[in-house]
Amino acid sequence: MSNILSRDTIGDMARRAATKYGNKTAVIFRDEVLTYYDLERQARRFAHLMLSWGVKKGDCVAIYAYNSHYYPLSLLGLTKVGAVQVPINFMLNVDEIAYIVNHSEAQVMIVEDSLYPILEGHLHKFPRIRIWGFLPLAGKEAPQGFEDVSVLMGNMPATEVMVEIDAEDIAQIPYTSGTESKPKGAMLSHRALMSQYFSCIHGGQYEEEDISLHALPLFHCAQLHCFLMPFLYVGAKNVILHRADPREMMIAIEMYKITHMFAPPTVWIAILNHPDFSKYDLSSLKKAAYGASIMPVEIIKRLTEAFPGIRLWNYYGQTEMSPVATILKPEDQLKKPGSAGKPVLNVETRIMGDDGKFVPVGEVGEIVHRSGHVMTGYLKDPEKTEEAFAFGWFHSGDLGRFDEDGYLYVVDRKKDMIKTGGENVASREVEEVIYQHPAVAEVAVIGLPDPKWIEMVTAVVVLKTGMNIMEKELIEFCRERLAGFKCPKKIIFLDQLPKNPSGKILKRELKETLR
Repeated sequence: MSNILSRDTIGDMARRAATKYGNKTAVIFRDEVLTYYDLERQARRFAHLMLSWGVKKGDCVAIYAYNSHYYPLSLLGLTKVGAVQVPINFMLNVDEIAYIVNHSEAQVMIVEDSLYPILEGHLHKFPRIRIWGFLPLAGKEAPQGFEDVSVLMGNMPATEVMVEIDAEDIAQIPYTSGTESKPKGAMLSHRALMSQYFSCIHGGQYEEEDISLHALPLFHCAQLHCFLMPFLYVGAKNVILHRADPREMMIAIEMYKITHMFAPPTVWIAILNHPDFSKYDLSSLKKAAYGASIMPVEIIKRLTEAFPGIRLWNYYGQTEMSPVATILKPEDQLKKPGSAGKPVLNVETRIMGDDGKFVPVGEVGEIVHRSGHVMTGYLKDPEKTEEAFAFGWFHSGDLGRFDEDGYLYVVDRKKDMIKTGGENVASREVEEVIYQHPAVAEVAVIGLPDPKWIEMVTAVVVLKTGMNIMEKELIEFCRERLAGFKCPKKIIFLDQLPKNPSGKILKRELKETLR
């Protein structure tokens, strides 16, 4: 009885929002307008559809789709039956997708029609999938063997699903690129996500009167869990765009009088530099969030000039934190340039040395967190989970320092991670592909500063004696084996790579020399 009385799950959140906000618009996607009542009813129908497909508590359901109202609907519906959403990055290739789906042991996979061609002819790579769902957002007919989700949901009841859910049950397993060649599944519980929503609402100053635009991929924790879901929590209006196109984003801001929007610095820069920027009335936009990398001071100044009265928030975190850990608030953007801000409401952040002891203010160490946000662990990987929670804190893999005022600065990555255009790229994964080329003797993949991508994936290559290869040829070699955003945008050929006495490649030295 106590569990029933104290329930605080994502599915409960939707029901409470329907009770509080009723006929107010919750979500707009193209011509689809859902009130908070509609959102709850449709989530219930999705839940019943999953039950009719034999989905049980704890089962994983993979979602391979661009942005639409089905992203929040599927999360809400799955959490009502205690099932787990596994979001798939639509920029991955079919083998990378198959690894995630098979590793999660999902037996149901829902595919948007526009993405089906990526999987066509490769369904045999998904031996565990027993039911294929289809989202006909482009009006295409479901292929043979696929079930039309939109049609079947219409036949389902809108009654509440009576399944006992605990706050510690897993709600979602997004896969994150680590330093290893294979991604890891971060198990996020209802407790972790709800705690994170509280922190975002508080730190980002979300209000019921806000109209928020959601254009960046919803398979990412950032757009889904830092913005869309918390804004649904407070009863705001949410406009979802299929893809993050700068022109479409400006059209939406003008059309819906958007007051809030999130985008990484690369997208904000693309909007400011768009040739049609001056053609749109963007005066309604008063709150701007960014993350994935530090916003250049010059761009902050340009944004404040281009959007009079706008306030900026910088969000820092990672998938394992659900994902936010710290926020730099508007009043600190120019006062503390380059800072990741201070820990949010439900997070405690410290700087730790390799010995597990905290380092003094101003000194560099690993950024570690304690929080209700933190993941339960990595799926099927107890060793990596134990490593991540060493000394009783979650280890971010980032190196940082606090200043005397308590502001966090991320100075480097302990793990070889490149953040390019808002996407995480594990350098080792790219290196392993390049090493497959017969002309390559050694390679180090690093991120170099770039005005568009913020960090540009760059491969520094030493060729075997007597071998020769063109930059274009090696990049094409990578494109055949990696998702496009992971491929090097530049190849630098050197006679040798800098190394320490033990033979370890000195990537920091390469960055300093080549930047």
